[in-house]
Amino acid sequence: MLIRTEIGVDAAGIDSLLRRCFPTPAEAELVQQLREDGLLTLGVVATDDEGQVLGYAAFSPVSMQGEDRQWVGLAPLAVDDSVRQQGIGKQLIYEGLDTLNEFGYAAVVVVGDPAFYGRFGFEPAARHQLHCKWLGAEAAFQVYKLADDAFVDAQGQIEFAEPFNRFD
Repeated sequence: MLIRTEIGVDAAGIDSLLRRCFPTPAEAELVQQLREDGLLTLGVVATDDEGQVLGYAAFSPVSMQGEDRQWVGLAPLAVDDSVRQQGIGKQLIYEGLDTLNEFGYAAVVVVGDPAFYGRFGFEPAARHQLHCKWLGAEAAFQVYKLADDAFVDAQGQIEFAEPFNRFD
């Protein structure tokens, strides 16, 4: 399994993976819209020896109270059923975090299972007086600090890129 930054030829494989992994095409459409709008900060893929995309993690810009603080959101994360329970999700997340850190990003937010993301160092965003607008998501809203000063003067509502708004 090769874990790497996505390239143009991966788009069709990513779309196919997202359509297989989720019950509706919403995530595939979200990634397509983020890509078209130039809002895909980073995409990380897991491919097999033939180049088939079997895992994917997307990172896109988020703002805090309308201010760009060099933070990104992780969504979606997908791993093909045929290769689950092999640590591929973990590898995708860590590769993404490492790459974003190298690029100088300050933090990553995610809405997801706290038990799953907590294993990778994500912590409840509420500890830092951070929240998102989706009702019921507060318990699942988490943050990962990349820069030492990421939480200095950081509090308030985190807003995801515009394409996410049609899914709330």
